[in-house]
Amino acid sequence: MFWSKKARPSGEGMEVAKQCQLEAEALYRSGTHHCAEAVMEAVRKHFAPEVPESAVKAVAGFGGGSGSGCLCGAVSGGTVALGVVLADKKSTSHLTKELHTWFKEKYGVTCCKTIRQTHGGACPVLTGEVAGKIAEMLDRK
Repeated sequence: MFWSKKARPSGEGMEVAKQCQLEAEALYRSGTHHCAEAVMEAVRKHFAPEVPESAVKAVAGFGGGSGSGCLCGAVSGGTVALGVVLADKKSTSHLTKELHTWFKEKYGVTCCKTIRQTHGGACPVLTGEVAGKIAEMLDRK
């Protein structure tokens, strides 16, 4: 479950962050994955392909703010993806904090219910943006 530089795609000119963003948004829009699952799958695919696809099911309960409308599922799924890819708690905690700060600056809150009320229809786009941001952060490591 450790991050591996050799797991990077060739990309044909498209950077990995953009690929993760587009793939996560497409997974969400397809209806096969909700926000947390889409982020987890896109990050897993590009940064931890040795982790089985079935691991995406570990975030199944995070969609829609964990069923209660609280923390955005894309952020929750992204937090799990960071933990899967990174080798230590300190790095995971640091990047998780960075992710939350970035998301709050962009959307004002991390509450799913509030985001849906104030940014109606934004879930597919923000799901992609979260996956892209995580890929960008991991690419710096």
